[in-house]
Amino acid sequence: DGTLDTAAFADFCAAAFRGGVDVIQVRDKAVDVAVELAAFATLVPLAREHGALSAANDRADVAALAGVDVFHTGQTDLTTAQCRALLGPDVVLGRSCHTEAQVRGARAEDGLDYFCTGPVWATPTKPGRAAVGLELPTLAARLDAEDPAGARPWFAIGGVDADRLPEVRAAGAERIVVVRAVTQAEDPEAAARTLRGGLPG
Repeated sequence: DGTLDTAAFADFCAAAFRGGVDVIQVRDKAVDVAVELAAFATLVPLAREHGALSAANDRADVAALAGVDVFHTGQTDLTTAQCRALLGPDVVLGRSCHTEAQVRGARAEDGLDYFCTGPVWATPTKPGRAAVGLELPTLAARLDAEDPAGARPWFAIGGVDADRLPEVRAAGAERIVVVRAVTQAEDPEAAARTLRGGLPG
């Protein structure tokens, strides 16, 4: 509804971090900037308290003002060089990839720290975006095996939950991005812990 229940948001973030979540990204293109910045004012210190990271999506101005650790972009957003010019050398930069060419490009791009492959399954958080299936995670894992020197961290994203995690792991993914699997869980901490338990490390 465009507002933020700060206490409830803080409780959720703390529960997710206790469950093993490494990064929480605030991603709601419909909210006002003031609401987004208020969310980061809660998230950023909580993440640091738990030894985790905070992430912003799309808007470098918000990321800079909020002092987040990670900035994520889509294929039509700011370039990596533009992000670096605005945010400096220390922010972790990532990009969404939906095709083989985009995955190969992300692996080769200077200054990009990680990328995401997906959406593996259709998801309401990506309306209008067709699912790509397990093809891209499989490709990313194969490229890493063929060229370990060119490997960089990557995540499988889109419709991933505890039931589907074994399929994603079998495709070679070691990192995942989830939304509903934790945000809509009755017990976010337990849901996060279950997912974390299915991942290496």
